[in-house]
Amino acid sequence: MADNNVGQSGDDDGWIDEIIAEELPQHQDPVLQQYHKARNALIAEEKRQRSDHAFRESLSPIAKRACAIVSNIRKHEQRTVWTSALEEKIATSPEGRNVTIYPGMMFSMARPTMESTLLWKIVRRMPKGALLHAHLDAMVDFDYLFNLLFEIEGLHVACISGSLATKEGRDTASIDVKFRNARPLPEGVSKEEYYASIWSDNYKQGEFIPLNEAADAFPGGGRKGFVEWLKDRCTLSATDPLEQHHGVAHIWRKFEKCFMILNNILHYEPIWRAFLRRLMEQSVEDGVYWIEIRFAWGLDYHRAHSETPEESYNHMFQVLAEEIDDFKKSSTHPLAHKFWGIRMIWTAIRSLPTKDIIVSMTNCIATKLEYPDLLAGFDLVGHEDKGRPLVDILPELFWFRKQCAVEGVEIPFFFHAGECLGDGDTTDRNLFDAVLLGTRRIGHGFSLYKHPKLIQAVKDKKILIESCPISNEMLRLTGGIMQHTLPALLARGVACALCNDDPAILGQNTAGMTHDFWQALQGWENLGLAGLGELAENSVRWAAFEDQGHEEWVKGVREASVGVGVKADRLKEWRVEWERFCLWVVEEFGEGEFGVGGDS
Repeated sequence: MADNNVGQSGDDDGWIDEIIAEELPQHQDPVLQQYHKARNALIAEEKRQRSDHAFRESLSPIAKRACAIVSNIRKHEQRTVWTSALEEKIATSPEGRNVTIYPGMMFSMARPTMESTLLWKIVRRMPKGALLHAHLDAMVDFDYLFNLLFEIEGLHVACISGSLATKEGRDTASIDVKFRNARPLPEGVSKEEYYASIWSDNYKQGEFIPLNEAADAFPGGGRKGFVEWLKDRCTLSATDPLEQHHGVAHIWRKFEKCFMILNNILHYEPIWRAFLRRLMEQSVEDGVYWIEIRFAWGLDYHRAHSETPEESYNHMFQVLAEEIDDFKKSSTHPLAHKFWGIRMIWTAIRSLPTKDIIVSMTNCIATKLEYPDLLAGFDLVGHEDKGRPLVDILPELFWFRKQCAVEGVEIPFFFHAGECLGDGDTTDRNLFDAVLLGTRRIGHGFSLYKHPKLIQAVKDKKILIESCPISNEMLRLTGGIMQHTLPALLARGVACALCNDDPAILGQNTAGMTHDFWQALQGWENLGLAGLGELAENSVRWAAFEDQGHEEWVKGVREASVGVGVKADRLKEWRVEWERFCLWVVEEFGEGEFGVGGDS
């Protein structure tokens, strides 16, 4: 063996300098140049397989420059925003102990900082297209919704389970908010005693108390404390997703309790109208022009000044149609003309027994016959791990499909599936049934990356994944955006769109999608502004703007903007907004340190 002094130790290390100077190959040497060539070719080959490859190839010169500028800003803020000083600041907060700071860190800890960045300003301005996966009750900001209650005449509140007499009881008790006509006080009881009784041991469960007065008597700070209490009951806290050791089932129990409060608040016409206006305002201001929203209401909707619930969903949908039309014609909102509209996706709770699901399906078909333009499809919702799997609900689903054919209505499936951590269990296999049942999109699809055969089927059948990164994080499927499974799907050529799922409950405080878009852009190196643009365009491409049979639907997705019809027109409209946005980025940030070639 040749003695090259390898392994020698001591003060004389000149032989190392000699190796570096004379024997170590340099990057410009032919052998390493050949390696770099092969490496670059391999990376390029993989990028050609990405779902956003065609979109990147079609970028205009202005769009390419905008993407480069945003990349510079992203890198700059990685160095200057996400620093040890910020880590120390967050670590001193009660919920921030033992938290490490990094770009794309957990949403609940990162939100205040992300909203102060230049990247936030840019993503907020971006045209995001369509919101395809969201749940109705969890959309608008709670400060607006709960303060609205004080402005609506005749609202009353009742405790319908548990007790509100103690702080512990108020954490779990169920309440109901309804319109009630004024009633005389019980004999021998003062106004003060009566209004405060709901918070005492003397309260008779189910008795409705005027809401304003009950809020003023709230034992934890009056009306302001009442609003904070409602918000706490309806929002996942900053620390909830940090407690991973409790598991997915634990956070879902709290999550579902949020809806129990919200369902009772929204089902009254004046609140429903105001809610819809707020939803449309917040959406279009965030660059969202179209919404397909899931709802799972029981028949407990009330018209204004009525104590009797409606016997059908017709008036609820009538109000929806009126509010959409009024908003689109509005001269008071500067962006109303850009809003395309809303369609509902009817949902049944997957844990319900057969009888209840059939009743829901029957109501769905009846509503579709009355308001065909407002109802886009059908889904099953609720905690997937705890609910019935799709294979168990096949008899109901086949019956539903047959009844739709009999009635001559088109109600396609948009199934939740794969919102789980399992691998091969009954929940994970909902993905197989969703594909076989002809779903046009898959809600979440978090576990899809484990199934190469299914991935190919999803690509072949032109099925879109409605991905909700912040929701998946807050509900403990992932520790943060950088551990999310969506990049694996994008790298394999699966069409995806970003969605916000339940933004109000998750702490986003708006109906918009900027938080999810920002997390994806800052968290995933391979995405960039171009990848974000493709996700937004996909949302328009896979939107259910109108009723279409299977073949017509697939044709519309394939042809995209080169086709004809509503979808093609709206894809063209989105492209115009995208180019305007890219021009704004270039004009706003193109000069100076963030400009292409500048010091980032």
